[in-house]
Amino acid sequence: MQQSLLEFDRVHYTYPGAQQSALNGLTLKIPANKKCALIGQNGCGKTTLFLLANSLYKPQRGTVHWQAKQLQYDRQFLMKLRQLVGLVFQDPKQQLVASTVEEDISYGLCNLGLPTRKIQQRVEQVLVEFGLTELAQRPVHHLSLGQKKRVSIADVMVLRPELLLLDEPTAYLDRLHTRNLMATLKKIHASGTTILMATHDLDLVYRWADWIFVMDSGRLILEGNPQDLFTQREILEELQLGVPLIYDMLFSQEVVEEGPVLERLRQRILNLLRYS
Repeated sequence: MQQSLLEFDRVHYTYPGAQQSALNGLTLKIPANKKCALIGQNGCGKTTLFLLANSLYKPQRGTVHWQAKQLQYDRQFLMKLRQLVGLVFQDPKQQLVASTVEEDISYGLCNLGLPTRKIQQRVEQVLVEFGLTELAQRPVHHLSLGQKKRVSIADVMVLRPELLLLDEPTAYLDRLHTRNLMATLKKIHASGTTILMATHDLDLVYRWADWIFVMDSGRLILEGNPQDLFTQREILEELQLGVPLIYDMLFSQEVVEEGPVLERLRQRILNLLRYS
């Protein structure tokens, strides 16, 4: 049986003044050690799920569990949980709070009250890991968007979380910065961190994810590995999501019917395209 890190059990959440629920009985299990993607139209509940996962919000009904233990909302439990579940916002400006890169990365560690020497060691290590050493003393507001996104991920990873949540991490990034980001995520996953990424980029999802969740109207509609999930084209079309262009090209009826030679070619193309 696959181990779950974080589990939502019939969770409801409605924002004050809203007519519709953001989460409407959501039941979802995030599997450990996977690269997971979360897809759905704007307003389907992706960001609300993240805010509840990181305990910034509290369910109005239903429960959230971390490794089978129900979340508590006292200060001690929340401080521990937020070390284990790291959240990177879509807009780095929501996350970057200090004057320089080095100060920003140290911020979370300082809040934990760690000894100065240990904080310095951890920050120096993360600066190296994320290729930020030359930017350590750079004012945060002088950074490019790609650099800011890298710093915001470093801010979270310096706490060594077991689960990393990324809300639209490739939004507004060009092709080069996207590839650099995916290389960073590859290292993070290889270090043992489970990743859940919310994104609208279906081609990226198909190339990168081990497991995909599809949400609509605050509920989980589908889940599965990319190869199986994207065969359910009718449901995905009804949700106005469709399928990745790569999948459409390689698994159209015409290609499938061409036989084993094209099947081998298709698999080679897939292997070249996927983010490993």
